[in-house]
Amino acid sequence: MELTDRFFGNGTPELGGPPVANLRLADPPAFALLFATMPMLDADALTLALRNYHPELAQATAELLAVMPRAEVTDSPPGIMGLIGWGRHVVKVVGFASPMPASAVERCVSPAHYDPETKEAATQHQAYVLLFYAGYEPDPYEQHVALAAAAAALTRFDAIVVLNETAVTSVPAIVLLPHEEDEGDTLKSLRTLPLPFLFAGFVKLEVEGDSGIWMRTHGCRAFGLPDLAFHAASHEQGTATFNLFANLLAYMRESNQPFVPGDTMNIGDGLFLRVREHTEAEWFLDAEHPILVTETISEAETNP
Repeated sequence: MELTDRFFGNGTPELGGPPVANLRLADPPAFALLFATMPMLDADALTLALRNYHPELAQATAELLAVMPRAEVTDSPPGIMGLIGWGRHVVKVVGFASPMPASAVERCVSPAHYDPETKEAATQHQAYVLLFYAGYEPDPYEQHVALAAAAAALTRFDAIVVLNETAVTSVPAIVLLPHEEDEGDTLKSLRTLPLPFLFAGFVKLEVEGDSGIWMRTHGCRAFGLPDLAFHAASHEQGTATFNLFANLLAYMRESNQPFVPGDTMNIGDGLFLRVREHTEAEWFLDAEHPILVTETISEAETNP
């Protein structure tokens, strides 16, 4: 069956057969990669990059099709569409020879935590590629890992940054490439990334009239988890708060026991926390999805 048919979910997936997009996913995760110019994507080169990334991708395939501009839209640039597949994973690829909407880029790049030079390059990009998970893995975490692996392969074509709009975050694309610290297991490194690094987001909020700094996550709903917020005294608590959120989210995900308002806990070194709902005065934390405020308490205030 033709690539375009399988891209739109027509056909029956078969073990060892060409990938067929799964249209039954209600809210699949998606990443975007920004490029200085439209990358010269080649299916064979992309397939090789995928297979070289990790042994689990040894049978990965990439299929690409150039999409020419529509005759009735004279300023519509040519782009690309395709499918990446291995095992039970399928990833849709859609590329555009034009900048990504500036509002989306600003929202994900501005609050992210990396060097200004890379941020500037990202804002000046002239092409982008979207990746949509369209496979048959039910675990949302593994869906994100698969997307990150596909993004890593595309990074070989000079991607600048990887965006996760749901998480309101981005990272330099190069961080997804193999590193010495991976010890040869790149997928293990992806599977052990702190959740707020890319799969969810971590941002700081300065509120007028508030001397402290609010810090919060975005996008944890993708994993069935609440977002977290903390009122810090200063920016200097950023790393500690990021690590706190990463540990709390990992505990909830791995134990399958999300916190509820009123829960208290000992986080070590004589420090104790309570989680609560945000108040009306904390309107800036308002969201469509659950968010819990974490606050320090004394040992005497902990639940028996």
